[in-house]
Amino acid sequence: MILTEVSAPPSAAIPVRAFGQHLRLGSGFSDDGSEDAVLELYLRAAMAAIEARLGLALLARSFSWTVTRWQSETSQGLPTGPVQSVDEILMIAADASETQVISTAWHLVRDARRPRLLGGGGQPLPPIPRSGQAEIRFTAGFGTAWESVPADLRQAVFLLAAHFYEHRNEDITARDTMPFGVLVLMESYRAMRVGGGL
Repeated sequence: MILTEVSAPPSAAIPVRAFGQHLRLGSGFSDDGSEDAVLELYLRAAMAAIEARLGLALLARSFSWTVTRWQSETSQGLPTGPVQSVDEILMIAADASETQVISTAWHLVRDARRPRLLGGGGQPLPPIPRSGQAEIRFTAGFGTAWESVPADLRQAVFLLAAHFYEHRNEDITARDTMPFGVLVLMESYRAMRVGGGL
């Protein structure tokens, strides 16, 4: 099973200015914006760390997931959520030829933390070719705007990004420790994700 992020959130969706205010960085000076690239880097790193821990996508973007067999004949959990849409399912044969699966052959069960694919009309999922694979292309995330991310997760990202920023010149152990406050803010999402969709 291979999950690939097809598109990253655009820079315009990353709350650099709000994060600068969170850090209480000065504003109104001639060098305003001089640290924007660094702030964006730490915000993206914090989002990636939180997403990896929770199995969630915060900002909506495209993914591709390749599997060689279904979890069961009728159901397949998806590796991240919340899934906004399944855009396409391809069956890829051993000779690399591709066949698009018609949308009536499957059904998306929308669930913020445990999204699943079911066979359409109560039927099994389409069979994966022998020695082949299925590629599921989907869009996942709470939304394209930062404000669409739940407030507690937005705060967790800011706290973790601030931790990375404040410890940027220290040894790797201090930088890589997740602060307790971040863990507390993530806990309700983490507990509900146990067992995941896989």
